[in-house]
Amino acid sequence: MKFLEQINSGDISFVSYLKGSLIFIFFHFIGQIPLSIYLISQSDLIKGQMDQFELLSILPYNISLFLILLPFVATLPFVYLVVTRIHNQSFTSLINSRKKVDYGRIVFSFILWGGISAVMVFTNYIMSPEDYEWNFKPLPFLILFLISIVMIPIQTSVEELIFRGYLMQGFGMLFKNRWLPLLFTSVIFGMLHLWNPEIDKLGIHLIWYYIGTGLFLGIITLMDDGIELALGFHAANNLVTALLVTASWTAFQTESLLINNSEPSLGKELILTLALIYPLLAFIFAKKYKWTKGMAHLTNKF
Repeated sequence: MKFLEQINSGDISFVSYLKGSLIFIFFHFIGQIPLSIYLISQSDLIKGQMDQFELLSILPYNISLFLILLPFVATLPFVYLVVTRIHNQSFTSLINSRKKVDYGRIVFSFILWGGISAVMVFTNYIMSPEDYEWNFKPLPFLILFLISIVMIPIQTSVEELIFRGYLMQGFGMLFKNRWLPLLFTSVIFGMLHLWNPEIDKLGIHLIWYYIGTGLFLGIITLMDDGIELALGFHAANNLVTALLVTASWTAFQTESLLINNSEPSLGKELILTLALIYPLLAFIFAKKYKWTKGMAHLTNKF
């Protein structure tokens, strides 16, 4: 039984997916309350009109990061409860169509993309050291490391469980095919990044990076009949961003090892990522996990 098709085995309606999604949204907002209280408590330090990301950029980075990630921690148990209680499915069915979670896939994807990302960061640092500032501070970095290794995998896992798992399966039930769930979840995933500060800095065209990333993660999920590869990739991507390099215009403001002070550009990086890096990663996954179904596996009806 395939990853999307398995949801037809139970007595489930698309309305129940809408209810589940509202539960996720509600508890995500509940998880944001400590951040709101914190920002209000620091109001005497804030001068003038600022948006949330500007406020967080002038407050202690580790506290801000912890509070930004807290809503995902608050949401995670309700993802489990919705799947097991409302849908009466095993939690594993949200992850793959196999009998158990394949942690080897998560680790492989994590190491592959984490290694490539780290190499790209340090290569760029060596080639253009004038664009970077060395920022290592032992105690703040240790605190950042502890927050990151615990909470960032939770944040990225919640996003993957909801987008590549829950919503992908919900739209699969609604449309009875594979390509529309892929398209819908990717567009929604991209649009939710519209409020990231990177959009203000680089322009609205950056949305294609987020939609393209959603498509990539959705494609490897459908081809592999599980979200393990997406889980590993997403966790590695955000951990490298948090621990190795930050910039004043990124969503994560952290006590990272490096600060990138260069002016960001969009064109060639966007094309390189979407047209070369993602297809290369998909090719590696296809060879390692022997995907023999071809691209038709993305368009099949059921």
